[in-house]
Amino acid sequence: MGVLVDTSIWIDYFRAGENSEDLNHLIDENIIVTNDIILAELVSYLKLKKEIKVINLLYEINKAPLNINWEEIIDFQVKCLKSGANGVGIPDLIIAQNARQHHCKVYSLDKHFRLLNQLLSVNLYV
Repeated sequence: MGVLVDTSIWIDYFRAGENSEDLNHLIDENIIVTNDIILAELVSYLKLKKEIKVINLLYEINKAPLNINWEEIIDFQVKCLKSGANGVGIPDLIIAQNARQHHCKVYSLDKHFRLLNQLLSVNLYV
């Protein structure tokens, strides 16, 4: 089982790494996974900073292909809204769906994923 590393972990890791201390271990174990949404969020900023080496390393990470089931995304959103979790965005729902499809845990600092764990049984790396 891989660990899908969310953008929030990468941002923390690139800054100070205070909340992403397990990432080095996951990298060493070669069990981290990414997807195109996470890469799109990271790479655009890294291009502005001209961090070409970091971008190239990110593209070497195993990628979980996105196979978006829009009906399931709508169902996820309905469950979130019914529970009062109104701030969960579609990108987070797609990441959650992608992790479930590929039997990955999600490593994130984003509080939305704790809600998605409760509502949708998204496995979290803790």
